[in-house]
Amino acid sequence: MILLAPVIAAVLLASGLAIAYVIGGTAVVAFVASDNARYLAILPQQIFSKIDVFALMAMPLFILAGELMNRGGITGALINLSMALIGRLRGGLGHVNVLTSVFFAGISGSAVADAAALSNTLVPEMTKRGYSPTYASAITAASSVIGPIVPPSIILIFYGALMGTSVTALFLAGIVPGLVLAAALIGLNAVYAWRQDHPRVAREDMPPLLPTILRSLPALSLPIVILGGIVFGWMTPTEAAGVAVFVALLAGWFYDGLTRASVIEGLQRTAMLSGSIFIIICAVSALGHLGALERIPEAISGLVTTLGLGPVGYMLAINVIFIIAGMVLDIPVALALLVPLLAPVAIAQGADPVHLGILLCFNLCIGLISPPMGGCLLVVSAVTGVNYWKLAAAVVPFVLVEIAVLALLIAFPQISLALPQAFGLAGG
Repeated sequence: MILLAPVIAAVLLASGLAIAYVIGGTAVVAFVASDNARYLAILPQQIFSKIDVFALMAMPLFILAGELMNRGGITGALINLSMALIGRLRGGLGHVNVLTSVFFAGISGSAVADAAALSNTLVPEMTKRGYSPTYASAITAASSVIGPIVPPSIILIFYGALMGTSVTALFLAGIVPGLVLAAALIGLNAVYAWRQDHPRVAREDMPPLLPTILRSLPALSLPIVILGGIVFGWMTPTEAAGVAVFVALLAGWFYDGLTRASVIEGLQRTAMLSGSIFIIICAVSALGHLGALERIPEAISGLVTTLGLGPVGYMLAINVIFIIAGMVLDIPVALALLVPLLAPVAIAQGADPVHLGILLCFNLCIGLISPPMGGCLLVVSAVTGVNYWKLAAAVVPFVLVEIAVLALLIAFPQISLALPQAFGLAGG
């Protein structure tokens, strides 16, 4: 009888139904099939308890701040700043691509938004200056992964709400890994620049340094306000998100990019994204409640013990699972489905929940650029017109570098934990 649940899930998925309804419908069928139908009466209470989390209040506000900044004309200012800082190096526009993603990450917190924005602006410029469209698109997709790692990050807020982990600690823990990833991508771009003789940015095309820095300050103020306010205790993450919306409005006014229509579009987009995330949480909470009734986490823990997987072996196993999940599932869906099942076992084996959050989110982001179904690859291919499979082949070296950075984070947890520990927000 229980086999009926995956069959119905496959049928619903094939019908084109939204993933939240697929999960919710499958959960109800699984309750009945596993002789737990009597517990459906308390399912509404379980669902509301999962979304009645204070940390989740920050998520819609950070999404709105990112939407306003994306529509506010800041992309050009960030590209000019990156060019002024490192554009004269060989392969300069490749370096600019990565550095712009770092700046963009502190504003949008979204890999897909980063990929779409830079595909529209920087890829054509790189192509015009002698880079192959495939390479320009590949480095754009690869650098977009920085977005959800460097704070403010929507998926780190989501993980924090799921696991009851400090969002402030997660934000601090993401800074150094994000910068390490950027440095690794810049290093790989330098190798390509030397081997393929990529051009430098001509001196006459370089924007003047001081005016460019001054013009970029409104854009750069957002991550400074968010992190400064949270880290020094002036604001909670939710209050910082509210201030970020106000700063985003001011920055959009400064760059003359925001109009009434674009603000309304940003609000509509925020409502759609927030609603989709919350409905996914509701659906997955039903499945999670069934998992608790059937003691699935305990069964996983027993299986780990039976297989003789120690902390390192189990950590490697869940990293592989999350990379694969990132290829085929939206990140909120993957987090909501897998974190409650797999993360508690890792924490019971001694993993720090803050460090684990960075690793799991990093994994899912690598999945976004991993063939055959990486979400960011699809976005970049659609925007630039580069053949998807050519792009997938070109991005493989970048994926390998990012996996190497992930291995470094696994081997040396202090890369993630040093900053949270310095502020007393993570274990020793």
